[in-house]
Amino acid sequence: MDRQEGAWNWLGALPLHTLIIGGLLALTVALRIADPEPIARLRLAAFDTFLQLAPRTADPEFPVKIVAVDETSLKAVGQWPWPRNVIARLIERLNEAGASVIAMDIVLPEADRLSPSQFSEAYSDHPAFANIAARVEELPTLDTRLAAELGRVPSVLAFAGENNSDGLPGTLKASFATAGDPPGQFAPSFTGSVSNLPILTIEARGLGAANWIPERDQIVRRVPLLIRVGESLYPSLALETLRITLETSTIFIKSSGGSGISAFGQQTGIELIRVGRDVMPTNGRGELWLKFAKSDPRRTISASAVLSEDFDHSLVEGKSVFIGATAIGLHDLQATPLDPSVPGVEMHAQALEQMLSGDHAVRPAYAVGLELSFLLIGGALVAWLLGRSGPVTAAALGLTAIGAVVVGAFMAYRSQGLLFDPVYPSLALAAVYSAGSLTNFVRAEQERQRIRTAFNSYLAPELVEDLVAHPDKLKLGGENREVTLLFADVRRFSALAEGRDAESLVAFVNRLFTPLSEAILAERGTIDKYMGDAVMAFWNAPLADAEHAEHGCRAALRMLRELDGLNSELAREAKEAGIPFEPIRIGIGLNTGLCCVGNVGSPERFDYSVLGDVVNVASRLEQLTKTYGVNIIVGAPTAKSVSELAFLEIDRVVPRGKARAEAIYALLGDETLAQDPQFRLLSPLFDRLRQALARRDLQAARVALAACRDVGVSAAEPLLSGMSQQLHKKVG
Repeated sequence: MDRQEGAWNWLGALPLHTLIIGGLLALTVALRIADPEPIARLRLAAFDTFLQLAPRTADPEFPVKIVAVDETSLKAVGQWPWPRNVIARLIERLNEAGASVIAMDIVLPEADRLSPSQFSEAYSDHPAFANIAARVEELPTLDTRLAAELGRVPSVLAFAGENNSDGLPGTLKASFATAGDPPGQFAPSFTGSVSNLPILTIEARGLGAANWIPERDQIVRRVPLLIRVGESLYPSLALETLRITLETSTIFIKSSGGSGISAFGQQTGIELIRVGRDVMPTNGRGELWLKFAKSDPRRTISASAVLSEDFDHSLVEGKSVFIGATAIGLHDLQATPLDPSVPGVEMHAQALEQMLSGDHAVRPAYAVGLELSFLLIGGALVAWLLGRSGPVTAAALGLTAIGAVVVGAFMAYRSQGLLFDPVYPSLALAAVYSAGSLTNFVRAEQERQRIRTAFNSYLAPELVEDLVAHPDKLKLGGENREVTLLFADVRRFSALAEGRDAESLVAFVNRLFTPLSEAILAERGTIDKYMGDAVMAFWNAPLADAEHAEHGCRAALRMLRELDGLNSELAREAKEAGIPFEPIRIGIGLNTGLCCVGNVGSPERFDYSVLGDVVNVASRLEQLTKTYGVNIIVGAPTAKSVSELAFLEIDRVVPRGKARAEAIYALLGDETLAQDPQFRLLSPLFDRLRQALARRDLQAARVALAACRDVGVSAAEPLLSGMSQQLHKKVG
């Protein structure tokens, strides 16, 4: 317990600006770890800027081509969807031209509208059709024609994971080899899918997901290389196309724990995916950061050109080909960091280009730790320089550090494809500098004001201003000593003073504070000052007093007795004068702790006083007497030093400037009350009431309150009334 108190005392001894900057650094770290949406958007904006400044350089040979269903094709062939025999012819032409893989970024979930069965049904009621209907239905469907063509070529079909559908997209074509945690628990998951006709899926050599998962700003920056549909794992369209291109059957997935080393028991997700020798670094969800290249018309071929007789086979020979829609009316457009509107098929093509080139963007696992380390070290250094070298040096260092991290992050991206966030650490560093500068300014102003307040009453104004300008001229003397502080304040003083002229008001205040001051002096106290309707006193200085806590408590009780006598006199005088009488009430706060005591001032003019946090706590305890309906509230250090008096613990509060709650006590009487059997019976009952209120057990609180009142300790009745009001508020 003593060790814990020592730790808190050490914390309380730190300068305010150190605590503020330390708290701000802790807050910025906590915000980064929580990573709310605004912070994530700042980071993504930085990464977008990097990509815009240094996009991926496309291979001039364009190993991945797009065969586009564009406006020209729609004019030449007709409206979409085209008959399946047209699509089959398109695939056939690409195969004849030597395309290595043909991937369709098109989902065909329904039978062709020109199939014989639909044609027969459409004309079933026509008399001339009756004799040939049966023969028409025997004809092969156009879907059969397309399926046969898919089976002849290295083809990949797309499907879409969908949460509003059910059913698997078809039989998985690839096989997975895994190391570490099962990857399915990390990949984006869907309950079902929108998939192709089974006759098409069966014949295709590959099957991949065409899903994109944009950020909240609807910009696509990553592509999931794996998705889970139900309990089954499937590759993305680009990844499956890569597998077919490399003529391999297996996709290797490494997840957390895959190296035989546990990440402190944490499942951090998917680490990388490998197809053949090509390694794709991913985030924990198996998503690949897309390092886009600029759009280039040489990457795209119109479908109508492929269907024409003079098609140049060299355009697709030996290349991977994606067939997809680019016409605006077909609504397959996405936003990227480089372009507000890009056909979805181009993003699949660029993803495959990136995987083939190995030119990746990756956010390394240690990125967050590195960014937080920069923030903490840079922030602490700036804060230290603010205190030692001033704001200019600190600002110069801070700006240099910010510039270095921005340039360094961009160079790491440009040379290695590493994504480090330069924005949030820089903003946090600027916030630390601003807070430190503001704190220093406020602290300096407070110091000037303190000097004015301390010396204005007995120094010439020009000398006060000189001290304000040169506070180093002050020669202060004192010592650290444990003292007991007392604050006493008159309640409703404004109402008591109302209607009195200046002379009668001064006489009234003197009449009030005379017995109160005598009570303090009778218990060996030192009166520090009068503050309007309040008085401050302390014990154990300047003369040592081993029983200072007890003397302070007894002085408080004596002040209440003196006030009762004064109220009796004033009541009698009011009755004789035929005027209404309102009793005078005071609140008293007592606290014990270490303070600096001594001569505060200069060698010529000084004031003996006490300084320290204990003074503020004692003042705060006096204010709490209004809240709890008692006359005297004592801090825990004081109550623990005086065991023979009648105390009741009434609550636990966090004093201003403290980080943890401390017990506060009501002082109800001297040792006579403390030894009274009724009070001894009341003490555990009151503890039960306090604890019930703390845990909001209102029923138990009512029972405990009734039991306390049944004991019949009159000195505790104001306190019980206050507790009753708290209970009513909680019920309300």
